[in-house]
Amino acid sequence: MAEDLYVSGGTKAERYVALFPQVESLLHSETDEVANLANVAAALKETFGFFWVGFYRVSGDELVLGPFQGPVACTRIHKGRGVCGTAWQEARTLVVPDVDAFPGHIACSSLSRSEIVVPLTDDAGKVWGVLDVDSNELNAFDEVDARFLEDMGRLLRRSTDKKE
Repeated sequence: MAEDLYVSGGTKAERYVALFPQVESLLHSETDEVANLANVAAALKETFGFFWVGFYRVSGDELVLGPFQGPVACTRIHKGRGVCGTAWQEARTLVVPDVDAFPGHIACSSLSRSEIVVPLTDDAGKVWGVLDVDSNELNAFDEVDARFLEDMGRLLRRSTDKKE
């Protein structure tokens, strides 16, 4: 089955608004988590041309690389380390205008200049992963990205009664 996205022009917010129901439709009938994470990463990369878009999933005391779009990435990140590990530890979205100014930033790629990381939670509020988006431009992310990427995260929310 061919899946196509239809998002063109407009402001960043308008592109998110156009993309959201299409992603919702992609996720609606698919129960496989990896497939859903892969499609969300591809949809965001295709729509916005971000440098890197991907997911890390919690495994013990580490985040482990999941589906992504972009150059090769760090495979494991400890809780509290870098932007991803900090967003996980604090269970909050982090918008980093300049990654070089973030204490303890983990440079998976020297081309990454700004970043946003959104924690993904289950129904009980426990973080099970993060959505990580990088740009090769400074100040690429703002409250518009935070709001819509958090909404994407809610689409991916795990049910607490789901077998893991």
